[in-house]
Amino acid sequence: MHPQNTDRLAFGGNSALLDPELIKAARHIYRTFYEVHPAVMQRPIGVAIGRLNHRGKLVFGDKPVLLPQECFIPFSQIEPGLI
Repeated sequence: MHPQNTDRLAFGGNSALLDPELIKAARHIYRTFYEVHPAVMQRPIGVAIGRLNHRGKLVFGDKPVLLPQECFIPFSQIEPGLI
């Protein structure tokens, strides 16, 4: 498994398959951000999200910098119909 393949994996620490609850939380974070900031045109690459508390933030850079308890949910998993 290569960390570059963000279509299938959430990574951080040791790579793990995406948890449906993490994807659901990431979708909520994404939609809430764009409801509050509708003028933002830049699409994020994904969401950095805490595995335990499901708190997260959108990532707009090239590569996410994650804390040990965080994983990365790529945009392709958040909104697969928008790609």
